Amino acid sequence: MIVSAWSSPSTAASTNSSSSSHDRSFQQCFSSGFQHSYNSTSGSLIFSKNNSAYASLLKSSVRNLRFFNSSEPQFIISPFHESHVQAAVICSKKHGMQVRVRSGGHDYEGLSYVSDVVPFIIIDLFNLRSISIDVENESAWVESGATLGELYYKIAEKSNAYGFPAGSCPTVGVGGHLSGGGFGTLFRKYGLAADNVMDAKIVDADGKLLDRKSMGEDLFWAIRGGGGSSFGVILAWKIRLVSVPPGVTIFNVQKTLEQGATEHLHKWQAIAIVGVANEPSNGGSKTIQISFVSLFLGPAERLLLLMKVSFPELALERNNCIEMSWIQSPLQSFSKAKSDYVKESISKAGLEGLWQRLMEEQTSLLILTPYGGKMSDISDSETPFPHRITWDSDNETQQHIGWMRSLYAHMEPYVSKDLDLGQNDNNNASYAQASTWGLKYFKNNFKRLVRVKTVVDPSNFFRNEQSIPVFPSPQ
Repeated sequence: MIVSAWSSPSTAASTNSSSSSHDRSFQQCFSSGFQHSYNSTSGSLIFSKNNSAYASLLKSSVRNLRFFNSSEPQFIISPFHESHVQAAVICSKKHGMQVRVRSGGHDYEGLSYVSDVVPFIIIDLFNLRSISIDVENESAWVESGATLGELYYKIAEKSNAYGFPAGSCPTVGVGGHLSGGGFGTLFRKYGLAADNVMDAKIVDADGKLLDRKSMGEDLFWAIRGGGGSSFGVILAWKIRLVSVPPGVTIFNVQKTLEQGATEHLHKWQAIAIVGVANEPSNGGSKTIQISFVSLFLGPAERLLLLMKVSFPELALERNNCIEMSWIQSPLQSFSKAKSDYVKESISKAGLEGLWQRLMEEQTSLLILTPYGGKMSDISDSETPFPHRITWDSDNETQQHIGWMRSLYAHMEPYVSKDLDLGQNDNNNASYAQASTWGLKYFKNNFKRLVRVKTVVDPSNFFRNEQSIPVFPSPQ
């Protein structure tokens, strides 16, 4: 266990006479609980609803505007040191407040900053974003509040021979990404981001600060794909850097239905990323345009030779290819919003039905990301991550949501759903209730996750609408 000394600095939160005694009691508990001296010039640590910066901080990383005016936390904690997180956990538990933990805010169901059960607080890890690169040992320590873009930039500053197999969106927070598994453009070569985690620091439900050795291998297994918010507040990760060549090649070849896109996609499903959108054709009527996108770890000449053998139908040409360094490649990628896992290749009939539904929407975008490669070499039990695939749409109105549900109904034979699998009532489901979605989502890993949860957080303090439950107490 990592040990530090206690001290009692003040915070910069504002209060007034209308604050409840319960709120004041929580603030007093928090202010007296730091294990690290605090310099108030760094900024505020705790923001109440009376603080002028509260609203802007709350909305600073809300990525889904559907939740922009949702339930508000009693306090937002913005820690500068691990002991601030320990104090937040201890005091929240003492005063009956739920905890939501936010790194980048890219969870599109809002689980890191929205709660139907009040009172609750948000621990926003924005200020915990330090990154230390150790090229000699091919590793790095990165705090959970850092973004993927910041991590990639720091790696590239040290060396152009290394990268990390995580996502392509630069504003995604490291904390949520790694604890959920984390896939990106290098995962067919090196596996998930979670497969390349070597150590971690976590604050558990008792406020203890643990590393891999002190937390044990079961908890270390669980937080690499099982969702860290079910088990504690993950502060930092030690990751394994992976080798990348000096130059990589990307291409984006677009084909319409009239150009044989369905036949191409049917074969392409097991090869690389593809984006699907409805677009106006030359005649003005709608058609489906498919973008065949790829990142190749090497020069364009080698890629062209391989494509002539493996996929000559695509007719890839040199002018379709762009060579660049690996650090430049994430800037060429898509964003994503809602995800499913395709269980087997979609049939041509399934694809044609999909095109019909995409054409019904004014604008739509779908992204297919095939697993395989290194992913297939890693056993299902190595990490808890439920291998999934990504569909994309950023529409927010009920009309568009209805269209998405119709689309998902068509795709149901081919995919396993996301939150629609089920969720916990009142954020505190029984094992039996949570099993209805947990066994589908995590498959054989679900019961092991529940065993870990029952040991490390038996009171189910860390919970949300789709968190891991605990086993019922023996009667």
